[in-house]
Amino acid sequence: MTRWDPALYLSFDEHRARPFHDLLARVGAENPRRVVDLGCGPGHLTRVLAARWPDAVVVAVDNSPEMVAAARERGIDATLGDVAEWSPTPETDVVVTNAVLHWVPNHPQLLPRWLAALPAGAWFALQVPGNAAAPSHALVAELLREPRWRGSVELEEGGTVLDPPGYAELLAAAGAGVDVWETTYVHRLDGPDPVLRWISSTTLRPVQAALDEPDYARFREELAPRLRAAYPLRPDGTTWFAFRRVFAVALTPGPVCSR
Repeated sequence: MTRWDPALYLSFDEHRARPFHDLLARVGAENPRRVVDLGCGPGHLTRVLAARWPDAVVVAVDNSPEMVAAARERGIDATLGDVAEWSPTPETDVVVTNAVLHWVPNHPQLLPRWLAALPAGAWFALQVPGNAAAPSHALVAELLREPRWRGSVELEEGGTVLDPPGYAELLAAAGAGVDVWETTYVHRLDGPDPVLRWISSTTLRPVQAALDEPDYARFREELAPRLRAAYPLRPDGTTWFAFRRVFAVALTPGPVCSR
């Protein structure tokens, strides 16, 4: 399993957190009994769930020991667990999974199972990056196909992310009320090689895990000028970084109870 670096991930916290808040705004639960942050990361956004629903039991799960440790340092009682093996309890009224399921190849098969196990009137909210075709990701794949790097790494993300109609159809077929959309955020990033720094905490994790330290440094050195060309530095020293994300909120069939 590749390692996560919570500090590096949080270096772009302001930008990464915005999709979470946009997703949560479409969840209409009033008095949920149990709220699950599925793939909680360092726990900084789990606290938002606890603040919104102070009477609920808030559960945080992540498969990264580093992220779970970081969440616990924030006072979140996070649990180490595999998202693919998780299942809801009968009291689970809200599930939020933010920027997680693109790392779970079989999540389209898991979603109907999870919805079927949730109680009537429960909310399931997901957000996944839809940026696999963008230069930030395509240039990594292109470099990995070159003779020097071919066969050294198998990228983990991007292949199972559906388009918005795909999620809409999948969730509706499970009998849920559906709200699905996509947004392309245009982030204004600061500093040298900001897109390289951004993907270093996510997309490049399997590359770093597969290569020794000198080779990983060389890979980044070869990738950096390609990213600079695709995302040029502006005269004021900032860089525009367009990032597409896909959102889906499902409401399970049956009455929404005031619990």
